[in-house]
Amino acid sequence: MQTSAHDTPEASPEDGTYDLKACQALMRGGSKTFFAASLLLPARVRAPATALYAFCRLADDAIDLGVDPHAAMRELQSRLDGIYQGRPGPIDADRALAQVVHRFAIPRALLDALLEGFLWDAQGRLYHSLADVQAYGARVAGTVGAMMALVMETRTPQALARACELGVAMQLTNIARDVGEDARNGRLYLPRDWLLEAGVDPDRWLQDPVFNPAIGSVVQRLLAAADDLYRRSREGIAALPRDCRPAIHAARRVYAEIGHQLAREGMNSISRRAVVSGRRKLVLIAAATGEALLPAPAGLADPTPLPAIRFLVEAVQRSEPPLAPAPAPRRSFDERMAWGADLYARLVEQDQRSPG
Repeated sequence: MQTSAHDTPEASPEDGTYDLKACQALMRGGSKTFFAASLLLPARVRAPATALYAFCRLADDAIDLGVDPHAAMRELQSRLDGIYQGRPGPIDADRALAQVVHRFAIPRALLDALLEGFLWDAQGRLYHSLADVQAYGARVAGTVGAMMALVMETRTPQALARACELGVAMQLTNIARDVGEDARNGRLYLPRDWLLEAGVDPDRWLQDPVFNPAIGSVVQRLLAAADDLYRRSREGIAALPRDCRPAIHAARRVYAEIGHQLAREGMNSISRRAVVSGRRKLVLIAAATGEALLPAPAGLADPTPLPAIRFLVEAVQRSEPPLAPAPAPRRSFDERMAWGADLYARLVEQDQRSPG
């Protein structure tokens, strides 16, 4: 449901918070991991990131939950027309997004690709190979990685490629975690070729989705592909502004931990859903602030972008950069690092005192 500006009377339409507060309400009710990691972002980045999240969530719901996904797609395309023409409609998320896309020169192609990925969901698209799954991940998550890099004012091809790949890695993790839930909704994102290689008939299995070692082996392969992209992404994070690195390291660590938790549970994401505890998330988020102080990793042996995300990097390279720099952060990097180190030390001490 769209949050109305009237629900936040303290917000002012003159200073832009009128739209942003409605977006913040959507974010708090959505991804807990995104919300937690976003708290480490400097305010200059947190606000546009929240606007991006709000539009993405509303667009996904409009296509996935609507009666006619193609009609919803046409409506969203029309809304994007207004946003890019500087005439957004009355929806809070649209008005907030309009400020972001013009301020940070976010190419329309990124949002068009995002909507295309949402439509693939509604159409029940089949994914036969890992490349097919990565193409889906590039649209629904790689696009978000690219847009986040742009609001952090990072536009180099190498950094953008790693940001998109990090988004794909997170989507592969989501797929591995949600195999059972997706199957019960008639959806399958595991590569069908891998299932056949493991002796599983995908369509027959969907009729009665139960866990078995063959399914576990496919989930394990998908997580290994995600881990490879998580490793590659560290180089891209090192290219971000220093005050942005802790939040992105935190998101990477928490999502990767979902895969580690799945491994501890025997790769069974059919009858249960892997969950990273709140305490564990806090430890990972705090540790990410320390990781941001480490030297940049050695350059990748093969920095060639994942084929699935090349079109996103190229779309940004064809666009014009923004004209004005963003305002300086209110809190210094050293202050943020000191806060993070202190939080990490206290959480580790708490864990050591806790029985089991």
